Amino acid sequence: VADNVKIMSVRTVPNGDENDKDVALAIRYAVDNGAMVINMSFGKNFSPYQEKVKDAILYADSKGVLMVHASGNDAKDTDVEPNFPTALYASQDKPTPHWISVGASTKNSSELVASFSNFGQNSVDVFAPGLEIYNSVPQSDYQNLQGTSMASPMVAGVAAMLKSYFPTLSMLQIREVIVSSVAIPSNKDLDK
Repeated sequence: VADNVKIMSVRTVPNGDENDKDVALAIRYAVDNGAMVINMSFGKNFSPYQEKVKDAILYADSKGVLMVHASGNDAKDTDVEPNFPTALYASQDKPTPHWISVGASTKNSSELVASFSNFGQNSVDVFAPGLEIYNSVPQSDYQNLQGTSMASPMVAGVAAMLKSYFPTLSMLQIREVIVSSVAIPSNKDLDK
């Protein structure tokens, strides 16, 4: 969907929990190698080396790189209990501008937000499809997958598409377009 876009695959998370060092290094590597949008389909409840990650996030922000992060799958309010990495660390007075936190939505009118998705009036910016996403898996196979890790790349893809079609827009302007164009469909729209 996005002409003139190249994908840079950076394995940040080994099998298991991500390390703060790996997250920080992956963000810096992507920025230093020309990324304009970084999808971050990972997260955790505790970040022991927050300063390293925060410094990498602020570095990406200073270079105008948009970071799109999965809000998490714990059905919790991230305004109260953060999911890391985050746009707002304790030592910051305002959130990182080049950041979008993405929750998972469903196709169901009775439950638009997926039951597992984290949410937060101030900490989650948009919701994107994250339930029953047909995706490739190892061994040349496909499965329906769930999670904010499915929703986040959809928003990163929208950002890449917008940058491809409107190359003079800054990533901050593209973030604003995405966040300000969020719409809540009516039940009538969902039943189609």
